[in-house]
Amino acid sequence: MALTADMMVDRRQLRRKLTFWRVIAILAALSALVVAGLAWRGSLGFSRPHIARITIEGMITGRQSTLDVLKRADNANVQAVILRINSGGGTTAGSEALYNEVQRLAGKKPVIAVVDGVGASGAYMTALGAERIFANGSGIVGSIGVIAQVPNLSKLLDTLGVKVESVRSSPLKAMPSGIEPTSPEARRALEETVLDTYRWFRALVGERRKLEGEALDRVTDGRVFTGRQALELKLIDALGGEREAIAWLEAEKKIGANLPVTDYRPRQASGTLPGIAAFLGVDWPGLGDTARDILGPGALDGLVSIWQPSGQ
Repeated sequence: MALTADMMVDRRQLRRKLTFWRVIAILAALSALVVAGLAWRGSLGFSRPHIARITIEGMITGRQSTLDVLKRADNANVQAVILRINSGGGTTAGSEALYNEVQRLAGKKPVIAVVDGVGASGAYMTALGAERIFANGSGIVGSIGVIAQVPNLSKLLDTLGVKVESVRSSPLKAMPSGIEPTSPEARRALEETVLDTYRWFRALVGERRKLEGEALDRVTDGRVFTGRQALELKLIDALGGEREAIAWLEAEKKIGANLPVTDYRPRQASGTLPGIAAFLGVDWPGLGDTARDILGPGALDGLVSIWQPSGQ
């Protein structure tokens, strides 16, 4: 049966109405999701007094999202912060930035660092910003030092018959480069940079842990220690984990042990769905520093303060 003009108009109008109500239904569902998300966040304790738990793990690069988590913990409802650390460190600059933010936060409320596995090199630097450091007896602490590594590919390029020509404004510009032999002058310049940063790191350990002389020399030669050794050497304050940290807060800071502990995580969001997740406070998986985690310290620019078991 052929459609008349009136029937075609009616069908278009019906189609428009259906589209309109579909849009309304979608918006209503999103609104309900937002309300439920906000209620969910409140039920977790964000809107009432609580202890914030911030986890520092993997490669430390000082990315802004991690620093922002510490800033978010600077609110009236957070009575104390537990910094759970399981990291071998990362870039020295990134670790310093994290240390500075931890120390700033510790100036306003109790911040307790708990080494949950490994708290070495740049991760230990981060822990130094806290008021107190706990670690398990078999945890790994230390590796206080700085390293700069540049792969030397000059022989490989010679074998392949590849020669890279450089025009520099001065002999030490972009040296060492890794594609040509490192001159003695370039090596000395790099060594001075490493030693300057190491002296700063060493002095920071001495200041924060009240160590000097032979006691400071012993813990700043680059080696790692177990939690039990670290306690004896005064690199940490006590053995234990989160439970012991909360007990200390109750005994020393009069912060109730019955307060909920709420996880604070980085918000990694871009696009529509991640944007909604960020608004709700829900984690959305992002790349972050995954590539750097896979490639390791060789993919990091600048000086690194990192510990890795040999063979990895």
